[in-house]
Amino acid sequence: MKILHTSDWHLGHTLYNYDRTAEQQSFLRQLTRIVTEEQPDAMVVSGDIYHYSSPAATTQKMYTDAMLNIHQACPGMAIVVTAGNHDSSSKLEIDSSLWQHFGLNVVGNIERTAEEVNLDKHIIEINNEKKTIGYVIAVPHVYPQNFPLLDTETPRDQRQARFFQALLDEVKKRNTAQLPVVLMAHLSIEGSDRSGHDESIGGIEYVPLSAMGEGYDYLALGHIHCPQDIKGSHHHARYCGTPLSVSFDETYPHSVSIIELEKGAEPQISTREIENPIPLVTLPHDPTPFEDALKLLEEYPEEKPAYLRLNVLTKGYLPPDCNEKASNAAKGKACKYCYIKTTRERQADTDESKPISIQEMQEMSPLEIARLYYRETEGKEMDPELCQLMETVMQKVKSKNNS
Repeated sequence: MKILHTSDWHLGHTLYNYDRTAEQQSFLRQLTRIVTEEQPDAMVVSGDIYHYSSPAATTQKMYTDAMLNIHQACPGMAIVVTAGNHDSSSKLEIDSSLWQHFGLNVVGNIERTAEEVNLDKHIIEINNEKKTIGYVIAVPHVYPQNFPLLDTETPRDQRQARFFQALLDEVKKRNTAQLPVVLMAHLSIEGSDRSGHDESIGGIEYVPLSAMGEGYDYLALGHIHCPQDIKGSHHHARYCGTPLSVSFDETYPHSVSIIELEKGAEPQISTREIENPIPLVTLPHDPTPFEDALKLLEEYPEEKPAYLRLNVLTKGYLPPDCNEKASNAAKGKACKYCYIKTTRERQADTDESKPISIQEMQEMSPLEIARLYYRETEGKEMDPELCQLMETVMQKVKSKNNS
């Protein structure tokens, strides 16, 4: 069974107020071409179809048109889509019945009643010429505390693991021919490389790989943007990563994954790189003074499209007109200036900047700790006015606690 594994499309994402529709359409065209060439048995999309839970109508149409094109590129291919933490599970499922006529299965949430949980909703048979060749278990993003109670014996903190294993056990009963089983999930596995991932969006709650249960041949993960095999999984668990960079710090290649599964064999994994027509570029790679970075922006080729951020080394504060200068330098060019990333120049190491022990920390006053932190982060001493302000605040807090 051949699987195309992709996730984290983030359709509708804007970058510093710049519209990214052209890039997202380019990715979807490339994906359609890859499907045409690879002719997979199934394409699994492991969450975060959209960047916003209420996507614009134009973004939804882009998704709909692309899915129809992908279906036409390989009519016999099953498509399985799950909701991620950025998606609205209910909105994603609104037209799920209609999509089934095009071989597309959408699983946005866990369906439950007072009596039971509908496990069948998550189990999709993959067929080739009316013959079953494998199974996909589709699990959308669910916060660990919200997984359903399947029995009265399972503690609340183990419901997630219990749910995954229940699905795998149910498939095992049906899978008498021991066909390949793909498990989809949108979550964070302990030990995964989260390079470039913005943890302030959507939250990061890590689970051990063992919590995913036993009985799958391949775990198709979404949520972490860096493509990677999970350590210790022997290629049986993987994040395919985002097809397009969502932030400047996602500096790795972006791709979709092709997985070939044979009964009893290790998964064979290859990637198909996605080219971004408007790459995210940092000038320069290492931080440099503002005027030097600005010169690089001025010299950037006029016809070369890119999103640009300046990587600036500073001893103090940037000049108040720095963004205006950078914007003017990019004016008339195909590139789009975004922002300035600043790095404070550190002072030479002194005895005061050496590591301190926990005991020494406990003996320090709050003001001393604040001054130490300020020195480490800003590269200079905290000014007397700020010290006095912090001292006043601490005295007020102390007085309030004693009252």
